Order: sequence, then C-alpha cells, then structure tokens
Amino acid sequence: MDTRPIGVFDSGVGGLTVVKQVMKVMPHENIVYFGDTARVPYGSKSKEAVTKFSLQNVRFLETKDVKAIIVACNTASSNSLDAMRAATDTPIFGVVVPGVEAAVRATKNHKVGIIGTAATVRSGAYETMIRAENPDIQVFSKACPLFVPLAEEGWTDNEVSRLTAQSYLQELLTKGIDSLVLGCTHYPLLKRCIGTTVGDAVKLVDPAKATARQVKEFLAERDQLNENEEEGVRRFYLSDTTNTFGFLCQKALKHPYEAEIIDIEKY
Repeated sequence: MDTRPIGVFDSGVGGLTVVKQVMKVMPHENIVYFGDTARVPYGSKSKEAVTKFSLQNVRFLETKDVKAIIVACNTASSNSLDAMRAATDTPIFGVVVPGVEAAVRATKNHKVGIIGTAATVRSGAYETMIRAENPDIQVFSKACPLFVPLAEEGWTDNEVSRLTAQSYLQELLTKGIDSLVLGCTHYPLLKRCIGTTVGDAVKLVDPAKATARQVKEFLAERDQLNENEEEGVRRFYLSDTTNTFGFLCQKALKHPYEAEIIDIEKY
C-alpha cells in the first residue's frame, strides 16, 4: 500500500474533470491538484513555453511527494509528455493515449471528430495515434479555443456557449462523425452544451475516464493503491486567484473546495 497522493495538473480549472474521474475510480486516494490559472490558456502558447510550464508544474507536485502525476491537459500531453518523463522518475500519465483508445472503441462508422486547443490540434497527436490503431478510421479535427475561457468563466451552458458550439461544431457534423473526442479537459465542463449541439447520434468521448482507469491499473499492479477505508484528502493549488474556482469545484466535484495560491515561477 502507498498512501502518498496522486498529483494532477492542468493549465487552469479544466483538470477538475479529471480529478472527478479519479475520485470516482479511486475514492480513497489522496490528491494534490495544481491549476496554472496565471498562465491559462496553454493552447495558444508555443511548444517550448508549454514544456517549460509543464516541467515547473511537475517540480511543484514533486514537492508534495506524489507517487504519480496525471497531466490533465491535452496541450501538455500532446506536446511535452516526453520531456516531462525524461526529467523525472515519477510515473507520468497523459490524457491523449487513453482518449485515443476510447475513441477507437466508440466509433461504429469509422468517422471520429477531435476538438481541442490550437496547440493540441496542431500537434496531430490524436490523428497519428488513432490511425496507428486503425488506419480505416477517418479523423476530422477542429480547434475550439474559445471553449477554454468560457469554461474558466463558468459560462458552460448559456446562449454565448451554445452559439459558440454551433459555430465550431457544424463543420464536423457535415463530415458524418459518430464520435467526438473532447480533446481538452475543460470541454467536459461544457458537455451538456456540446451534447445538445451534436445530438444523440454522436457519442462524446471523455479521455478523463479512461485515464483514471489506466492510473488505477498501474498502481494496482505495483501494490501502490491507498487501501485506507476513509475518503481521500484533496488539496488544491492555483497560480493566481480566480472567482470561478469554487463554482466549478461545486459543478465538477459537488464540493466547494478552496485553493491555496502559489508562485509557480519558483519551481
């Protein structure tokens, strides 16, 4: 047994959707979450900047003696995972590979849509990995950068978010997709809005669920699951204040957690 916490980081508060799935799959695990709210969004940044930020985030989480780190950010997962793994012995898990595997299982007509930040789409990570799994699958990608600030503001299902979703997603719907990968951890916060826009015929694929299961399997194989009977302790850190953190915690985690502000530039 290993009672050390699992570390999770994201460019902002979107990674709370991953924390939600970790809490469901591993309710006894302690969790340390860092949201880089001072530098959100990562999706418009260069690969070099995203890698620099990601390495700082890893170093901060390692000060909390974490036993594994989940990169709850598709932009960092698709651009900087190798650099993070090369810099530490702590096991690091991205969200792209589990998302790819879930998408391949989900599609029936072999037409998959990917939505993500500009950096995630530009990396081509999802397309490359999906085609490696099944060359017959057609992949259609669309950058949806405004979804991140909408989620950060808590505008997850109002007229503005619905109009934005219609504008972004209509192009993918004309391709006949039957599955849509939410390729940014902020996007599940807009799941109702996105689901209404694409309709019941399109299955929404949330990589967070598959990621949480992958981490649980990894820890179980190494006898590192926390087997204490009480609910895990969750601690949250941000790099800048945000008025919506409590609201989004309540929405995603059903609890108004409070966060401590830290200076991420020290790491």
